[in-house]
Amino acid sequence: MVIANVVQRGLFIYVYDEKSRQLCSITAGHGPNDGLKGYSPSTVKVKRAYWTITHNEKGRSTHQKTGQA
Repeated sequence: MVIANVVQRGLFIYVYDEKSRQLCSITAGHGPNDGLKGYSPSTVKVKRAYWTITHNEKGRSTHQKTGQA
């Protein structure tokens, strides 16, 4: 499936396909800089604390990268 739209509402990020069907939801984190950082047709990037986590269209994490303090 292709990711067509991603929306953050509060502490959750919702991922939708091209027919506006929800594919998954991802927790956004609690910090002031946490949350949705971007998306492509196949991935969603989320910042949580010192981590930037890449998720696929099913919400599974596929890559984690540490950030700076």
